[in-house]
Amino acid sequence: QVQLVESGGGLVQAGGSLRLSCEASERTFSGVKGAVMAWFRQAPGKERDFVAAIAGFSGSTKYADPVKGRFTISRVDASNTVYLQMNSLKPEDTAVYYCAARRGLSIFSADAPNLFDFWGQGTQVTVSS
Repeated sequence: QVQLVESGGGLVQAGGSLRLSCEASERTFSGVKGAVMAWFRQAPGKERDFVAAIAGFSGSTKYADPVKGRFTISRVDASNTVYLQMNSLKPEDTAVYYCAARRGLSIFSADAPNLFDFWGQGTQVTVSS
């Protein structure tokens, strides 16, 4: 069973930055090596939306249009961690951010939350205007 733990959320003013982290538990490291890792977000009363994804071996990335040029996803397999650097934050970025993992998934399909097997508990990001 893959266990993912997010951290790094908080309250920030518009224009500020945050870095989210998602760490896979040690015993599941082999489970996420090579897996597509992604970030999704969900605002109150809305569906869970794709934010960004990164492939396992190639390192290819994919971003949702609203965050392109502002957010950067990266991964460090040696520490079982995926990061989401968020710059130039806007109030509309306010949401609970979730980390997800899926083995054997193409990066091209990584924007569909229903295709992911494993999820973290989420971390709240609030951007004030």
